[in-house]
Amino acid sequence: MTLASGFARIVPVGIGSRRAGLLIERNAYVYRRTWLVIVSGFFEPLFYLLGIGFGLGALVGNVSGPNGAPITYAQFVAPALLAASSMNGAIYDSTINVFFKLKFQRTYDAILSTPLGVGDVALGEIGWAMIRGTLYAIGFMVVMVILGLASSPLAVLAIPAAMVVGFGFAGVGMAATSFMRTWQDFDLVQLVVLPLFLFSGTFYPLSAYPPALATIVELTPLYRGTDLIRGFTTGLLGPSMILDVVYLVAMGLVGLAIVSRRLDRLLLP
Repeated sequence: MTLASGFARIVPVGIGSRRAGLLIERNAYVYRRTWLVIVSGFFEPLFYLLGIGFGLGALVGNVSGPNGAPITYAQFVAPALLAASSMNGAIYDSTINVFFKLKFQRTYDAILSTPLGVGDVALGEIGWAMIRGTLYAIGFMVVMVILGLASSPLAVLAIPAAMVVGFGFAGVGMAATSFMRTWQDFDLVQLVVLPLFLFSGTFYPLSAYPPALATIVELTPLYRGTDLIRGFTTGLLGPSMILDVVYLVAMGLVGLAIVSRRLDRLLLP
């Protein structure tokens, strides 16, 4: 079994579309000679971990983790950066790459001349974006294990959790892309992603925010992903993690539904 064929089986088995797997396999073949582009995606959060998690963490000391339990600052920051890695990979592939295929390369026009439909295209591209985000997360998890920041055996569940994060952001990212008209519109994506990265409980516990702002932060998708992954990596589980999964899966499904309808309008006469 080739690497591309292996990738093609990940999402279809879980979600139920064999034809969408063909599009995932196509994307895997496209990247087989440029794998370094994908591997490099987790370096940015790694630099944040080394510079802030350990550098600033030496001054901060322990902070309040899940359920109020004290953990080191590096243990607090690392799972948030893992969630951000998954988000970055999923958003990048479901926005910039999809926009190029849709508006310039006209990839989907050719695909729709085959038995694949717009639903298969939407599911395949979201599935591939989720896989890319998961690859980022796996690379970052290896670093966490090496540095001793995964303090619980449950940390292995952080990878499936990262897949859920990637699915949520891939769905919304591709849905947003279907409404974009020019490259300048992607400034709006960065306008959303950067505040999410900075203020979703990534570097500060929720208790550091004023109550009104803390409530807003709790409603953001990256916070839900961070809370989910942080619970697994620290072993401090809580009932809020169920809400995290429901929130992110619903987010991805809504995005998938929007994309399917939008592509139907954009690509079919």
